[in-house]
Amino acid sequence: MYEQESHALLNDILTKLSPEIGNSHMRHFYTRLGANFYAIHSLFHLLYGERDDFKEQMLSLVETLALRYVERAPHLRESDMAREKNYNWFLSQKWVGMALYCDRFAENLQDLRTELPYLQDLGINLMHVMPILDCPPHASDGGYAVSDYFKVDPRIGTVEDVQALAKALTQRDMLLVLDVVVNHTSDEHEWAKRARRGEKKYQDYYYLFDDRTLPDAYEQTMPEIFPLQAPGNFTWDEAMGKWVMTVFNRYQWDLNYHNPEVLIDMIDVMLFWANKGVDILRLDAVAFLWKKIGSTCQNEREAHLLLQLMKDCCQVTAPGVLFIAEAIVAPSEVSKYFGEDAINAKECEIAYNATFMALLWDAVATKNTRLLNQGLKSLPVKLERATWLNYVRCHDDIGLGFDDRDVSLAGYDPHLHRHFLIEYFTGKFEGSPARGLPFGENPRTGDARFTGSLGSLVGLESALQSQDEAAIDAAIKTIVLLHSMILSFGGIPLIYYGDAIGMLNDMAYMADPFKANDTRWAHRSHFDWEKAEKRHQSGTVEQKLFSALKKLIALRKELVAFADFDNRELLPANNLNLLTFLRTDPKSSHNKVLVVGNFNTEPQPLALGELSSRVLFQRDSVKDLVTGTRLTLENQTLIVPALSFYWLSE
Repeated sequence: MYEQESHALLNDILTKLSPEIGNSHMRHFYTRLGANFYAIHSLFHLLYGERDDFKEQMLSLVETLALRYVERAPHLRESDMAREKNYNWFLSQKWVGMALYCDRFAENLQDLRTELPYLQDLGINLMHVMPILDCPPHASDGGYAVSDYFKVDPRIGTVEDVQALAKALTQRDMLLVLDVVVNHTSDEHEWAKRARRGEKKYQDYYYLFDDRTLPDAYEQTMPEIFPLQAPGNFTWDEAMGKWVMTVFNRYQWDLNYHNPEVLIDMIDVMLFWANKGVDILRLDAVAFLWKKIGSTCQNEREAHLLLQLMKDCCQVTAPGVLFIAEAIVAPSEVSKYFGEDAINAKECEIAYNATFMALLWDAVATKNTRLLNQGLKSLPVKLERATWLNYVRCHDDIGLGFDDRDVSLAGYDPHLHRHFLIEYFTGKFEGSPARGLPFGENPRTGDARFTGSLGSLVGLESALQSQDEAAIDAAIKTIVLLHSMILSFGGIPLIYYGDAIGMLNDMAYMADPFKANDTRWAHRSHFDWEKAEKRHQSGTVEQKLFSALKKLIALRKELVAFADFDNRELLPANNLNLLTFLRTDPKSSHNKVLVVGNFNTEPQPLALGELSSRVLFQRDSVKDLVTGTRLTLENQTLIVPALSFYWLSE
């Protein structure tokens, strides 16, 4: 869009750019800058227009974008242009991801390259490597307390190793996802050290206060993230003689985005890693980016403006790079991180579907789909050029973030039902096979979450201990059922490392005093390569799980109906133990797949004729795409085995 004021400023900025920003390779940069500049200027003005140095900061921002473009390698620029032409490339059903810790799945970044065949054997072609940047060894929050944004943890490797990994993945048609921790730094970051030394420039990078007056005002409305491990939202720094906002942990200082220099520096960090070959940047804790007294300091309008600005800037320099919003927020809020008031995503193209994840866990515990079906009705509609990241579990704890109204409509008391789920998954509920651990218990409110490996949470650990073959079989079926849902729902499925071979809780973390009070480390264990080798041995738990998931992943990639083009229709069955939804090929309405999941421990009837006002299948049998067999229908009714699923077609 052409607008006189912003483009007059752009012309002024272009005359002041550094001499090296002016060669013939800049044509595409200037085209994109012109196309995006009105939006960039408007957003920057909304956030910082009252500042006297507004024009100087705009110059600094544009120069940052240009300098990073200058250093962007030719093959990355070619990739940008290809993805601009095929702009829906990431909505394809061919992408299947895995999240892993480099130093726990492998030894380091170099060793990780040698382990890529395992991922390819399973069918993984998108790899999220958990945080690898330099962190203090004993105050890292699992890599989310960064002390240097431009340096890899030397125990893991180097920046050059990241580039080599990105190259190896590209050669295998695989994508690389890395984290950028945008909300906070370690208190050992250079910015924090210089703030401690009294440098005003860097004290302005954080929320610092001389006394408790303003911190107490913030605390009136801010919730506690880790009420046991890190109560409150402020920490007294003795060396500096000031209170520091520390929403997550005392050693993680929240960045102050009221200061435009913080934003410009963080955009520079994003583009630095984009230039190292990263395909997707996972932006951590985006809901917390803007702090305002009198609010929860989450999901503020300005946080969305910041993300829109980050996206516009990235589209100028590295338009082929996508953003993942790590926003584990209420269902009504999460879709806003795709962007509002737009057809196409304006903030992040990908967002975690935490609601679907939590609802799946509810179905596992209750053995029915009452809340799952109700909650999915309330799942926000995504934008056209956006997609969900669907997962069963991740590196973090599992919160029960579904809407209280949906819980009530499903027939449960919200408080009592959440209490039941915590009791169930921590093994305290009578008859529960789960062996999870509590996390984030708040004694004042009674709120809590839970954690643990997938195998331990679904009963595989307890079943193996008792050598109960029926219970082992039920646990395996539950793991496969859960993955069948995320593989078919619509979006990018993300499998957690170890889940494909049934890894269990590892309590070794208890011996480490720096991890002992954080139960999430129970499922952040070192990958068991001996156990992984058992995937080749017929009849083992590992072989049953791995082969089942491998088969589903391969089949998913063949089914165009599983691409994500708003082509999913929820079809509630007259059986509250079943989840049923229809996926339709966006290019051919005749090419459709009916997904059915039975979360009950008994076989369940599905009356196909009652699912929809139209006839879904014309014949007296349907094809199960997973087994390749035809299933006979009796009066348009199908029996779905216990803890099982079907992907059905004509």
